[in-house]
Amino acid sequence: MKNRNLIIAILGGLSTISPFAIDMYLPAFPEIATALHTTPAKVALSLSSYFAGIAAGQLCYGPLLDRWGRKLPLYAGLLVFILASLACLFAQRVETLIGLRFLQALGGCAAQVAAMALVRDLFPVHETAKVISLLVLVISVSPLLAPSIGVMIATHLGWQWLFIVLAAFVAIMMALTRQLLPSGRAPDERISLRPAAILRNYGKVLREPQFLTFALSGAFAFSGLLVYVASSPLIFLEIFQVTQKQFGLIFAGLSLGFIGSNQANVLLLRKFSSEQILRGALLAEGLATLLLLVGTTAGWFGLTTTLILLFIALASLGPAYPNAAALALVPFERNIGSASALLGFLQIGVAGLASASLGLFNSPTMLPVAAIFMVTAWIGLTIFGIGRKYLGQLRYATPEVPLKAIETTSVHVVD
Repeated sequence: MKNRNLIIAILGGLSTISPFAIDMYLPAFPEIATALHTTPAKVALSLSSYFAGIAAGQLCYGPLLDRWGRKLPLYAGLLVFILASLACLFAQRVETLIGLRFLQALGGCAAQVAAMALVRDLFPVHETAKVISLLVLVISVSPLLAPSIGVMIATHLGWQWLFIVLAAFVAIMMALTRQLLPSGRAPDERISLRPAAILRNYGKVLREPQFLTFALSGAFAFSGLLVYVASSPLIFLEIFQVTQKQFGLIFAGLSLGFIGSNQANVLLLRKFSSEQILRGALLAEGLATLLLLVGTTAGWFGLTTTLILLFIALASLGPAYPNAAALALVPFERNIGSASALLGFLQIGVAGLASASLGLFNSPTMLPVAAIFMVTAWIGLTIFGIGRKYLGQLRYATPEVPLKAIETTSVHVVD
C-alpha cells in the first residue's frame, strides 16, 4: 500500500487523542482544584465523566461511520473535542468542567472508533492484527509521556494551556486526516439511523459468535491492565512503601514489558496465527495471576516476586488484545463501524467495571487486586475456550486465502 507507514502514523495519532486527554491533566489536579475553589477529589470526577463520555460515544459513532462514511463523523467529533477543550478554559465551577469533559470525550472517541474501522477498511484481513499492534504501541506509550508533558505545561504555562495544547493537537490531526488519510469505505445509504434500526444493527453484531467470543475474551483479559494501573499507587507506595522515584522506575519497567510484548506480536505473527498467539497469551496471564493470588493469600511474596509475576501478566496482554480485536472484526463487511464501536464499548465497559470493583473492598492489602486480576483473566480464557469450541471454523469477510495472521482453517464462509 502506498504511504502505508504514514497512514499507520496518522491512525496512531488519532488513537492517542483520548489517552492524552485522560493522562495529561492528571498532574494538574491540585492547581485546577485551587482555581475552581474545590478539592482534587471533585476534580477527579471530570475523569469519570470523560470515561462515561467515551462509553456513550462509542455506540453513537458506529452507525454514523457506516451511514456517512468514515471522515464526516470523524470531523464532527474532532470539532466537538476542540470546542469543548477551549470551553474548559473558561470553566468557573467544577461542575462545568465535569460536563465539558463529558462533551470532550463524546467528540474525542470518534477518533478511536474511526481509526479501528479504517484499519479494517484500508488493510487486508491478514495484516489487521499487525496494524492494531502498532496502534496499541502508540496508545501504550502515551500514558508514559502524557503526565510528564502535562507537568511541564502546567508548571511553566498554567493548567489552562493543557486544554489549549489538546485542542491544537486535535486540529493538527484533523488537517492531516483531511489531506493524507484515505476515506475508507464509502457511505452506505442502506444503513438506517433510526434508533430501532441502530439497535437491530448492534444486535446483528452481537449475534455473530466470532465477534462475541473474541471481543469478550479480549476485553476481560485487557481489563487487567486498568486494574493494575488503578491499583499501582496502593501496591507500591503504600503496601511495599517504595519511594516516588522508585515507583516511577517500576511503573516504567512494567509498562515496557507490555509495550515490548505488543511489538513482539508483529514478529510472532510471522510464524503463528492470531488464534494461537491469543490462546498462549490468555493462558500465560491466567497462570501468572493465579500464582499471584495464591502467593498473596499465603503471604509468600515480597516485592521482587510480585514484580516478576506482574511483568508476566502485563506482558501477556501486549499480544492478547490486538489479536482478539482483529479476529473479532474479521466477519464484518457492511457493519465494520458498528462492530468497531461495540468492540471499544465492551473494552471500556468491562475494564471500567473491573477497576471500579476495587472500590468495593476496604482492604490495605494487595489481595483484592490479585483476586480481580485473576478472575478477569480466567473469565477471558474461559470465554475463549468455550467460544472457540462452539465456533468450529472461523468466518472471513472475503474469500481471499488467509495468511498466517488468521489462518485456522481451509474452509471460508463469505459474509
